[in-house]
Amino acid sequence: MGGDRDHLGATAHPNGLRPHPWHRFVALGDSFTEGLGDPEPGSPGGFRGWADRVAEELSASREDFAYANLAVRGLLLRQVFDRQLAPAIALHPDLVSIQAGGNDLLHPRADPDKLADVVEGAVVELRALGATVLVFVGPDSGRSTVMGQFRTKIAIFNENVRSIAERHDAVVADLWAMTELHDPRMWSPDRLHPSAMGHHAVAAMVLDTLNVPHSMVPQQPKPLPARSWREARAGDLVWAREYFVPWVLQGLKNRSHSDGFQAKRPLPGPITGPAGGPLFGNPVPPGPEAES
Repeated sequence: MGGDRDHLGATAHPNGLRPHPWHRFVALGDSFTEGLGDPEPGSPGGFRGWADRVAEELSASREDFAYANLAVRGLLLRQVFDRQLAPAIALHPDLVSIQAGGNDLLHPRADPDKLADVVEGAVVELRALGATVLVFVGPDSGRSTVMGQFRTKIAIFNENVRSIAERHDAVVADLWAMTELHDPRMWSPDRLHPSAMGHHAVAAMVLDTLNVPHSMVPQQPKPLPARSWREARAGDLVWAREYFVPWVLQGLKNRSHSDGFQAKRPLPGPITGPAGGPLFGNPVPPGPEAES
């Protein structure tokens, strides 16, 4: 696995970085890939996130690099592929990330085996393009997030995804192995989406997985002060009132969490930094003629 990532010996970029082999990165997924929890007013949609951060680093050694992010918050796994797979294929990517399933696994009747079957179909289609496919396995975030209450289902889903990656020569982005995500400061106040620090850590993990040199220095937060049981319980009650109960009520009313939201970067183009200025070049057309 990972032959697509072997770019040793490539001619160095003028900035000193060895260029990676990818020209067009398309990210598929839900709120995690959209970047929720990492607010940045200068970024499209008002959020930055791990995928933007990865694209910024990938841009550093390729002036012709383009990036699209089709992720939309609130989507279930099958909705992600129903809405995003065909548009992604039409963009002719050579690097695609797939992160989805978290919203499904929150439901009591979710079947991680059936969810994995849906992922496999998408991986097969994308690998047929010759693209490098990066598939995410879910985090083991302990009790610091909502997802920590569903770790058994997440673990089963993860093992299925690892098997899919092995069968189809995809690359695994291993959130489960990121022990730093056990720190509650890696998560936003809703305990569901990574904080800016969490998105930074995920981006560094993805770049390391792709064997791409990068400038992302690990952030080392100071130890948290000890909290009494009473203080922790009070925090849980505030979280439930402000975040969890409204989320559940919206689901009971059959209102999609994705209503009214669209992909923040639907067409591939040069990635811009948080301040909004392009790092390189002019917008890249979506068709295959833009490929080198």
